[in-house]
Amino acid sequence: MHSVPKLAVPHTGAKSKLSALLGPAFVAAVAYVDPGNVAANITSGARYGFLLVWVLVMANAMSVLIQYQSAKLGIVTGQSLPALLGNRMNPGGRLLFFAQAEVIAIATDLAEVIGGSIALNLLFGLPLFVGGCIIGAISTVLLRFQGGHTQRTFEKLIIALLLVITFGFIAGLFVAPPDPAQVLGGLVPHFTTTDSVLMASSMLGATVMPHAIYLHSTLVNDHFDGSTVRPGIKRELFAAKIDVIWALLLAGTVNLALLLLAASALHGMPDTDTIEGAQHAVVHVLGPVIGTIFSIGLLASSLSSTSVGTYAGQEIMHGLLHVDAPMWACRIITLVPALVILWFSSNPTFALVIGQVVLSIGIPFAIIPLMRYTHDRTLMGEWADGIVKHVVFILVAVLIIALNVVLVALTFMGRS
Repeated sequence: MHSVPKLAVPHTGAKSKLSALLGPAFVAAVAYVDPGNVAANITSGARYGFLLVWVLVMANAMSVLIQYQSAKLGIVTGQSLPALLGNRMNPGGRLLFFAQAEVIAIATDLAEVIGGSIALNLLFGLPLFVGGCIIGAISTVLLRFQGGHTQRTFEKLIIALLLVITFGFIAGLFVAPPDPAQVLGGLVPHFTTTDSVLMASSMLGATVMPHAIYLHSTLVNDHFDGSTVRPGIKRELFAAKIDVIWALLLAGTVNLALLLLAASALHGMPDTDTIEGAQHAVVHVLGPVIGTIFSIGLLASSLSSTSVGTYAGQEIMHGLLHVDAPMWACRIITLVPALVILWFSSNPTFALVIGQVVLSIGIPFAIIPLMRYTHDRTLMGEWADGIVKHVVFILVAVLIIALNVVLVALTFMGRS
């Protein structure tokens, strides 16, 4: 491991096809369709039917703003959010910030690896630990394509997995289509019980993943290598808007499909608050074919999200510690804790709950610096956020942070 400067390809103002600028947001969007989201959305639909459809729509709208801001920061400054933080902190501060960010990366990988091992167990009956090892090995192969002239190949592989996820999780809707009137009714914000309020808080609070915020500012620069002509900032920001909207629309559609599937086919069924229970319920109601497709979608979700999580961990280390660690080292750091839990724990799903709490604690550390930097005119120049957009960003940030505080409190109280 050694210190290596990482400079973005400079903007030339050259003309580029819009299609050549798309891709980074689709990689970041994988964070929104990880195995933890699968369990949460199915639980919501099975418990409350179509009641909380509006929560997912609101959550997706907020995520569009957050991810675009991260992309904007990377495009304008040519640096990632972790790098900007690392350049502005003293050594002690950088080390402490890295410690919490690396814990976030590890907690993220818990859900991905455990979810993938469960998918392999459902598909092939493999022991969870063996499945976790397989997920780790395949995701490491995927990461071999990350960076340099193969970066766009990596993006295409992740997008392909994202399409598999989409098909795997919406296939059931063709067998058990939801009632359009009930779906429209779910778009009206309302609650029925205190428990439904708590569920909505958990869904909103778990919307934005810290590693997706850190990573998106890197992805927009890694998209270009030394042989690629980069357009002007204005053109690239326009492309980033399109990229984020389409990517988060796809991720939001997947999440909504999961909730609608559970609401239309699994409403009122017990034991749907774990991934295994949800899959068994899908098989029971919709048949083994849909259950298998669901498991394949879960597997694709795990492989793509764990690869992206490790990618984020590498950038966090590079930006904050100025250390260019090999990808295999970052993979080991995030993978080993998940394998340990799979080996020793009799209830790995409980680890997902703990992991979610850790992610919730890490949200403010990512979102507050992003909010400050995108409004800093000395850093962003003419591209700094205006007062109206900054106020909207503050409101969104306060809402997300408050809901994550509620989620942590409810978890420790045993009510989440």
